[in-house]
Amino acid sequence: MTAPTLPRMIAAYFAADRQGPEAVARCFTEHATVKDEKRTFVGRGAIQSWKAAAQARFTYTTTPTGLAHDDGMIVVTGRVEGNFPGSPVDLRYRFQLEGDLIASLEITA
Repeated sequence: MTAPTLPRMIAAYFAADRQGPEAVARCFTEHATVKDEKRTFVGRGAIQSWKAAAQARFTYTTTPTGLAHDDGMIVVTGRVEGNFPGSPVDLRYRFQLEGDLIASLEITA
C-alpha cells in the first residue's frame, strides 16, 4: 500500500510524534485544541502534556494510510501499532489548519 501524500504540516505532525512531546506541540497554534479519548486539551502546553502522558504509557508507531477532505477538515486515517490494549487500531485524525500550523485535531476510532 502506498502512503498518502500529506500536507506539509500534517506530515510534520506525524514526524514530530516520533521525536517527542515538545516537537509535537510546536506543530500547533498557541491556542490550538486536541480532542482525544473524550478529553480536550487547549494550548501548546496542554498539548505537550497530553503527548508526554501518552508516550509515557505506551510505545507506538503511527502509519498514515488514507487522506480525505471533509467539511473543511483534512482527515487522515492511520494505523497505530504498539504495546497498548487492542493494538493495532485504525484511527481517524481530523485536522484543521491555520496558516502553517495546526489549529485543531480530533482523534477518533
